[in-house]
Formats: sequence, structure tokens, C-alpha cells
Amino acid sequence: MTLHQFVDARSALLSVEGVTLQYKTEDALVTATHRVDFQVFQSDRFVLLGPSGCGKSTLLKAIGGYLSPTEGQIKLKGKEVTEPGPDRMMVFQEFDQLLPWKTVGENVVFALTASGRAKPAEARERARSYIDKVGLTKFIDSYPHMLSGGMKQRVAIARGMAMEPDVLLMDEPFAALDALTRRKMQDELLQLWDDTHFTVLFVTHSIEEAIRIGTRILLLSPHPGQVKAELNSISPSELGTGAQAALETRINDMLFAS
Repeated sequence: MTLHQFVDARSALLSVEGVTLQYKTEDALVTATHRVDFQVFQSDRFVLLGPSGCGKSTLLKAIGGYLSPTEGQIKLKGKEVTEPGPDRMMVFQEFDQLLPWKTVGENVVFALTASGRAKPAEARERARSYIDKVGLTKFIDSYPHMLSGGMKQRVAIARGMAMEPDVLLMDEPFAALDALTRRKMQDELLQLWDDTHFTVLFVTHSIEEAIRIGTRILLLSPHPGQVKAELNSISPSELGTGAQAALETRINDMLFAS
């Protein structure tokens, strides 16, 4: 190992090392990913990008501790991931990930108190702070059925961020939203990142979204998912310019070249 590799390995927040993931269906043993390697560093906006069926979401579940690798290992802060924990919080694409019998505020407080992350008084204060960050203070006493899809996703993001995890795992969180709401949510996520510089691992199959959200982008091949390339994204000032179009074309060619 070179000195550069040693420093990188020591400073990585999250390391995925030669990870192969498999799961059983009624008919077969499916290999979702094959020997995937990457590292995520503090305050990264790291995007897993690839076509449907390349194992992106399966990989995220394994990082969350819900699935064990068949081969390789996943480490967070140098410790092997073997089970779920409050140091990794997931935000899914489904709107119905909130407890319907609890208000917006109670959903966030419950996550904090049930996990032992905070005592009730601190949990209420932290919940108010993060609900305010996602612009839902006036809905803090509303129930999920009273909210739009985009608002429910804001609550899910607030709940995840209030836990102050080492890494926020986002599995296509805006995929089910209409185009205008999706763009607004992307902008709001980036504003939240500007405010707090949290570390996020974001899954998408949209090239445009990957470029907007990510500072670094990992390209995965079609099933089974293998690493094709890791690229730096562009700066926010280059969005909507020829630099974005060129990167989109480059990524498309790399993903779908025969």
C-alpha cells in the first residue's frame, strides 16, 4: 500500500471494500453487486448512479446494516458494519415512511428518544430546529395525512438529520415527486448541506440529478453492479452550462457503451 492509499484509507468515513451482495428469490440466487469498492469522506455528497437493477439500493441497505455482504466488508469509522444503527439514517422514496398516528414533531422526537439519541427535552428542541431547517415549522403539529408528498419527504429528511448520523443514506428520495417539486427538493437539500455540511450517500438513476446533488459520482454497471468509474461532479456555478452537458454525455457513454 502506498502512503497516499494509507492516508486515504485512514481518513475515509465509510469504506466499501470488495463487496459482493446476493439475495434469494423463489427461483434463483441473485447477485446484486460484484466486488464493489469505494470510499466516502466527511461532508461528501456521494452519489451511486446506475440503471435500474444495478444493485444501488441493495448496496445502500447493506451500508445501513440490513443485509450482510457475501464477500468483502463495509466499515464506518474503521468499524465493520454488522447491523443497523443510529449512526446511519435512511430516507426512502416512499411517502409513507412516517408514523401516521404521530404529528410531524412527534415523528422526529420519537426517532430521537426511541434510539436513545436524546432525552425528551433535548429531542423536542432538536426536532424543532431541524423541522425549521426544512421549512415546516407551521406544520409541526400536523399529521402525515395532512401533508403533500414533498412535505412528507421534508419531514423524513428532518428526522434523519435530527439524529445527526455519521452518514445520511438517501434511496431515490425524490423519485416519486413531480418534476417541479423534485427540483425544489434538490435545491433545498443542497441548501441544507451548505448550512450543516452533513455527509450524504445518495442513490439515483438520473444522470442530471447525480450531477446536481453530488460532489462525487460512482458509476455502476447494469446487473450485477460493478464499478465502472468514479468521477468528480461540477461546481454549482457550472450547472446549466456546457460543462454539465459534456459531463452528462460522458456519463451516458460510460454507462451504456457496449
